[in-house]
Amino acid sequence: MLNVDGENRSRLRIVLVMIEPPLPFGNAAGRWFYALLKGLVERGHHVTALAACSNPDDIERSRELFPAPKYDLRLFRFPHRRGLATKMMTIRRPYSYMFSDELIANLRQRLAEGYDVLHMEHLWCGWLTPEDAAKTLINIHYLFSIDLAEIPRQGWRQWIDHQLMLRGERMLLQGPAKFLALSDRIAGAIRDRYPAASVDVVPLGMDLDKYDYIADEERTAQPVISVIGSMGWYPSRSAAERLLRDLWPRIKERVPNAKVQIVGWEARSALAEYLDMPDVEIHENVPEILPYFRHTAVLLYAPGRGSGMKVKVLESFALGVPVVTTSEGVEGIPVEDGVHAFVTGDDDEEAMVERTVQLLQSVELQNRHRQAARQLLEERCSDSAALDCLEAAYARLIATPA
Repeated sequence: MLNVDGENRSRLRIVLVMIEPPLPFGNAAGRWFYALLKGLVERGHHVTALAACSNPDDIERSRELFPAPKYDLRLFRFPHRRGLATKMMTIRRPYSYMFSDELIANLRQRLAEGYDVLHMEHLWCGWLTPEDAAKTLINIHYLFSIDLAEIPRQGWRQWIDHQLMLRGERMLLQGPAKFLALSDRIAGAIRDRYPAASVDVVPLGMDLDKYDYIADEERTAQPVISVIGSMGWYPSRSAAERLLRDLWPRIKERVPNAKVQIVGWEARSALAEYLDMPDVEIHENVPEILPYFRHTAVLLYAPGRGSGMKVKVLESFALGVPVVTTSEGVEGIPVEDGVHAFVTGDDDEEAMVERTVQLLQSVELQNRHRQAARQLLEERCSDSAALDCLEAAYARLIATPA
């Protein structure tokens, strides 16, 4: 048995597969991938990392961050596939299109050379699981069976997409691999549906060195309420829509000089009906997100149903931006209501408004929350804390008889 604890940590041969490159301010998952690859190598493990890349421009940026020979990072563009064969592959193996033949061949060759752990980040990497899956872990970031349960059907194309997601999830969660999950909620849902599944909880860790705590003098003095996140992801879009449709008019009555900013991928397209609202700014596809955090007095993130850890809530905590959210917004984060953030009931909009107004009207309260939230991340959600949990999961995997 290999020991991966503390000073006696063994050097493991880890093959790491990711659906996006490990960029600290790229794709939301890429923030964790960055901390993961960097941290495993710093801990002395021999890591071969393979990443699919939806954006070719990310390839060179990733190579600059993870230069050879210190890092063995192999990057592969999403393939350009069309025609009937591609459609049939999508039906048989939903969302397997992102893995090129070159990536698959490279992975097979690397596995043939020997390894201790095959660690695959995201459910769809499960399509790459080898026949002998005894040393394979798949990290589940969220569950479609939770996230899609309450989304109303909007046309047959969306219905087909959702059915493919759900079918792929069922197929892979019943597969031979073992699993990691970002939260107890995800792990519990997997165990409830598939009692034979092995699931370890490993939270998403943040490389806090990348997040300078915003000093008092750098914060906005204006009462600006923000939602920040990709509008292509239901939780963030639903949080933005709820703010603009239901919460903002009531907050504006209480704080007349308040303003709203919505920032995220395709935000103006997704929220077109709100573009002309007074004192509301909507920014999409911005090159850098940090200035918008600095211009935020309160992040009001009250999403609809959505599993997994919310990166923009974590980033707000890391940067020192006060947060009002719900249990959905702090899934996987050991937050104490009124200490690290205000956490309301998922449907308690009166409390969401009241807590936001409280924060907007008290810089002292803002500072107490943001200082406590940053400390919480340093103690419980840092990259080091997450990697400790991950190495323990590796040890259990290796100790389990094939």
